[in-house]
Amino acid sequence: MNKLYLSVVIPCFNEETNIRLGCLDKVVRYLESQHFTWEVIVVDDGSSDQSSRLLDAFVKANTGFLVIHNAHLGKAGTVITGMLHAKGQIVLFSDLDQATPMSELTKLLPFFEKGYDIVIGSRDRERLGAPFSRVIMARGFMMLRSLILGLRGITDTQCGFKAFRREVSTKIFEKLSLYNTTSRVDGPMVTAGFDIEVLFLAKKFGYKIKEVPVEWHYVETRRVNPIKDSIRGLVDIVHIRINAFQGRYT
Repeated sequence: MNKLYLSVVIPCFNEETNIRLGCLDKVVRYLESQHFTWEVIVVDDGSSDQSSRLLDAFVKANTGFLVIHNAHLGKAGTVITGMLHAKGQIVLFSDLDQATPMSELTKLLPFFEKGYDIVIGSRDRERLGAPFSRVIMARGFMMLRSLILGLRGITDTQCGFKAFRREVSTKIFEKLSLYNTTSRVDGPMVTAGFDIEVLFLAKKFGYKIKEVPVEWHYVETRRVNPIKDSIRGLVDIVHIRINAFQGRYT
């Protein structure tokens, strides 16, 4: 029996509109055209709209899909749940809205054959439709993470399109400290520090990382609050530095 090659982890919080618009159908169409074996794990983050019901119906109609229903943990806890549940040799997490189309995975996979442990999408050349304020936020965040964490050599840490060898993914996601699968949150929550902590640990453990430019389309969302999220991101970066100083990542 062939080993499962790819696991795709997709977090979902109140994505009823995108589900009805066929975002998951796009995932199906791409994966069914590939020669490798795959699974898709959609983790519902305690949605309060019709997402949960729609996901259950979708899974019944499409083989290879699994839905996990969580309490509301925020995106970080939701992604962690799926990543630690994945069985594939390669594990990708991607946003349900398909801001980066699933077909962009074709650009990432060849680098695993070249010996890389982690291959991440980069939007810096393809921030189509993003407001100028979001671009400025991204530049400022990059400067802060470089100064405080020394996390250099990665242009875009926040792109929600990252792939890992499963053994690498397991080691990193089991060590994450800022966010976890037990802490509940209220309302939508953008956790910028989550991606930073993942890549900080990847660098600390010596994994080989490749950043690949991918297509990305800006999708307006009420979950992004520029001021609030920027402050939370800075606090997260400081906490990562403190955690590292205290030896929590050994």
